[in-house]
Amino acid sequence: MTQAQDQNRWHDLITQQVANQPKALSYSDNTGISWSWQELDQAVRALESELRAAGVVAGDRVLLLAENCAAAVATLFAASRIGAPVIPFNARQTEAEINRVITHATPAAIVLTTHVSDNAIAHSQRMGGKTITGAFGSLDLVARPSDPDPDLSDVGTILYTTGTTGAPKGVMLTHGNLRFGGKASAELRGMSPKDKIYGVLPITHVFGLASVVTASAHAGAHVQLESRFTAAKLYDALHHGVTLLSAVPQMHALLMQYTKEQGFETLGSSKLRYVSSGGAPLDPAWKRKAEAFYEVVLQNGYGMTETTAGICATSNELGDPDISTGPPLPGVEIHIQGDAQTGGNILTRGPHVMSGYFRNPEATAAALDSDGWLHTGDVGRLDERGHLHILGRTKELIIHGGFNVYPPEVEAALTEHPQVVQAAVIGHIVEGDEKVLAFCQVADYDRPDLAELQRFVAERLTGYKRPSHIVMAASLPASPTGKILKHKLRDAFRSELDSFG
Repeated sequence: MTQAQDQNRWHDLITQQVANQPKALSYSDNTGISWSWQELDQAVRALESELRAAGVVAGDRVLLLAENCAAAVATLFAASRIGAPVIPFNARQTEAEINRVITHATPAAIVLTTHVSDNAIAHSQRMGGKTITGAFGSLDLVARPSDPDPDLSDVGTILYTTGTTGAPKGVMLTHGNLRFGGKASAELRGMSPKDKIYGVLPITHVFGLASVVTASAHAGAHVQLESRFTAAKLYDALHHGVTLLSAVPQMHALLMQYTKEQGFETLGSSKLRYVSSGGAPLDPAWKRKAEAFYEVVLQNGYGMTETTAGICATSNELGDPDISTGPPLPGVEIHIQGDAQTGGNILTRGPHVMSGYFRNPEATAAALDSDGWLHTGDVGRLDERGHLHILGRTKELIIHGGFNVYPPEVEAALTEHPQVVQAAVIGHIVEGDEKVLAFCQVADYDRPDLAELQRFVAERLTGYKRPSHIVMAASLPASPTGKILKHKLRDAFRSELDSFG
């Protein structure tokens, strides 16, 4: 590691904030911790000492099994100080999913946030974890044989993608990736030390890791961390000083539903100034509904784990009907492989793109070409302003009656219905064709009539795009970030689908 590299590491963001505003708030959580930047730095250094004592050296991996808390943030930066890439992984994942990552990554240490997670407690008991205490609070630690890799000298984190099958895919993000992503997110949102950010997006996922934790460390903003999402807690936080909220559509939808149940049509927060949505395309009606609810413009964006979260983002004014994901972030390139106006495969290049997949050169070669372009696997188009519109995933394209059906378009038509909270659409292969299946989350107390919903959709979609079957439920299977897990829909609603061809 060169001296120049050492001065541009992920953890140097903390050092900068200690120099600039040592007494200002950095991260607080629901355990009662409320650290200044100086106190965070002390926690990071104390945890660094514990990891070194456990045998962790540069090039090792540190697996963090966590739910959101200040001690988890300290672990990220402690591992960075050692030069050991951290692997944030949600403690709510199953034993099999965790073991698969351990087998692939061979971490030298496992840190578990047992003070905020019953799941972490169960994993620690199974692994024989030992409790450690210090300025960081209390955590469990499992020491394992060291297996340093000198090729990881510039890697800050390895993120394993959710729901993978077969060989795991660990996305390697460099210190440069993380610092670029944090800076881009902070500048996009106009973050400053005056801001208070609600941090319920899991920091074990790239959205929370880059756009919340790293962005706040770049800007010196205060993050209120929440280990698990509930609409009631979010509602309360937004009435007690939170100024920025980044969330996925399900979180927005559940908050709006909760507020309606309290007897209010709008949120009524005096401090909230920035709201963004990521993880799924917007439709005009839902955007208008969300903006009327928040009384703040709803910004949209597009990114993925392999791009340190961000590729594009909007900076619209309130009332702007734009439902694109916006133009590329500064320094980011986009290329549409095919017809840019009608749609093609999305490629991107720049300082946000991962260095590759850990111990998986075949997958790396398939995703990154020789010119540095990342093939995202998404389909999109550019409008006349150069704003990107996401049409769908390449693998999720439904071909019905010889016509292409993009699920986001069908989902947008369904969520225009006032009684539909959110929707997911998948293809169902039958002999000689593929049919459109729709799953809608609705409130039990406000369930729409199926025939009326079908008529509603028929007014908005041409015949071949209309769902052949609609399943309505109080909830849909979702990841810890709230993103609908489409690959679990069939199993979750198998009884409702048995009668469908």
